[in-house]
Amino acid sequence: MNSLQRSVSGSSQSPRSPSSQPFLSVSVTDPVKLGNGVQAYISYRVITKTNLPEYQGPEKIVIRRYSDFVWLRDRLFEKYKGVFIPPLPEKSAVEKFRFSAEFIELRRQGLDIFINRIASHNELQQSDDLRTFLQADEETMERLRSQDTGIFKKRPADFLQIIKDVQTKMSDVVLGKEKPVEESNAEYEKLKHYIFELENHVAEAQKHAYRLVKRHREYGQSLSELGKSFKLLGACESNDVGKAFCDLGAKSEAISIKLQKEAQHLLMNFEEPLKDYVRAVQSIKATIAERANAFKQHCELAETIRLKEIALDKLMLTRSERVGEAEHEYKELKAASEEATTRYETIVRRMNEEMVRFQDEKTNDIGIAFHEFAKGQARLANAFADAWRSLLPKLDACSLDTS
Repeated sequence: MNSLQRSVSGSSQSPRSPSSQPFLSVSVTDPVKLGNGVQAYISYRVITKTNLPEYQGPEKIVIRRYSDFVWLRDRLFEKYKGVFIPPLPEKSAVEKFRFSAEFIELRRQGLDIFINRIASHNELQQSDDLRTFLQADEETMERLRSQDTGIFKKRPADFLQIIKDVQTKMSDVVLGKEKPVEESNAEYEKLKHYIFELENHVAEAQKHAYRLVKRHREYGQSLSELGKSFKLLGACESNDVGKAFCDLGAKSEAISIKLQKEAQHLLMNFEEPLKDYVRAVQSIKATIAERANAFKQHCELAETIRLKEIALDKLMLTRSERVGEAEHEYKELKAASEEATTRYETIVRRMNEEMVRFQDEKTNDIGIAFHEFAKGQARLANAFADAWRSLLPKLDACSLDTS
């Protein structure tokens, strides 16, 4: 368990914990639409409660927008190579859905999960950028967002561009344009195979979860319309048959409401967690791409040093005037090579640690999602059975009266 506890859904830690127990509790709340037209955006209250001495006080409330979360994600990705940076909830590609209540709530929930995953991570929780995000005023954040953020350079939507670049490199290799420089490591190959397979399977499950939510909503709408028809039909009759039709219509509408509620529950607690893990796997793939680049740099510099050593030996044998210059170049190259090797080894070490953590979190999170799914389906089935069962005596009586 992390030495620094987080307070999120399902966590027993709270800001009232004894002061001897370090804690960092973050929540994303109160989404508000600001601005108009294409300039409109949603702001959120980010509330931090902590007893850590490096923070400004026990509680801090700041206003943040989605692009601020993107800034934090990008900064962490640049500085913590090898760490699986938590994914952000996606942007809506359809303008009319950008400010729908459902989309706004899904994003708020996703941002809350994102920031708490960072706050509970052994390394990421110590980030200066995290403290800045949680404490800086809005003007400071706006200034930081406007600055060059390295490989992303004001293009937050291109977080996975690295993966596309690697795919292009792979195409070049296939076409014979470039000689591949890749790790020949059985465990690493096994890891890559697992990640790509996991992405496919979780994406497939999420697709079917989406269809299930859609089916619940459509079924609920159909029952609602059917209920209205039954009630109108019952109004045409003045006897027990008419009352039975009205009762049937009322039950249909009541079940429709339950279906709509269950569809929403299914969306928030089953489909969205699966979608979140698709994004998480894509973040891991970005880290794999970074590892591949680091390994390539490590190998290329090692080869360059080998050639430089041969050239230096020749210069020394011929007592060339360029020996001093060549020795200086060799020392600089050696330092760069050692740095590249350290960078690669750090990524490998972090990835090994991250996979253990990821597997534990995945087992827990996916387990909760499937548990919520099963509970919801059982709840819905019981509601259906109870509703229709309660109508049977009335329908039976109506049938006997007309026989």
